[in-house]
Amino acid sequence: MALIASSPTYPSSEVEQAKKLAEEMGVRYVEVFSNELKIPAFTQNSPRRCYHCKTELFGLCRERAESLGLNFVADGSNLDDTGDFRPGMEAARELGVRSPLKEAGLTKEEVRRLSQSLGLPTWDKPSLACLASRFPYGTEITSPRLTQVQKAEDFLRTLGLRQLRVRYHGRLARIEVPPEDFQRIMERDSRELVVRALKDAGFTYITLDLQGYRTGAMNEVLGQP
Repeated sequence: MALIASSPTYPSSEVEQAKKLAEEMGVRYVEVFSNELKIPAFTQNSPRRCYHCKTELFGLCRERAESLGLNFVADGSNLDDTGDFRPGMEAARELGVRSPLKEAGLTKEEVRRLSQSLGLPTWDKPSLACLASRFPYGTEITSPRLTQVQKAEDFLRTLGLRQLRVRYHGRLARIEVPPEDFQRIMERDSRELVVRALKDAGFTYITLDLQGYRTGAMNEVLGQP
């Protein structure tokens, strides 16, 4: 049984894509609704934000699993996820959530290769973290701000960009794309469209991060554990 969680911190298009994939594969699914914005410890956005989010989500998963007579809840974490600061894994351990891909020692690249060999259409889908990951720790997460970031990222995808992030720094937007995509943004026509669209989304200053896209960028301020 697949469980699909709808939340203000994920684009609605992701939920619809997940439903479509389950239907194409003939997999039964249930949908649950979680609203992390009602959790003060989440909206305050401390470095422990993901712990509070996953506690809420995995708690809902366990309740639904028990109501369906299922013994386990499994998530999609893989071995590469152990290389970054991920307090959500602590919540998973506390609630008895299993991670079969991680337990099998599979990296993200290996999961992609296996997915491709199985003919799964998502084998090369860009990695996606929840929209809350676009905010520096200590910056309050609100519904209007989530919408602002999503609107900006939705526009960038219309340019053919696949792997991207728009990090929220108040009036400033910091765009992260792989270095090979820099030119696509910096061409005059594209640059003007990007500036206009992100200003329309509510940002005043538009910047391109010269380090490029990278996972865990917001954890860089934390230093080494």
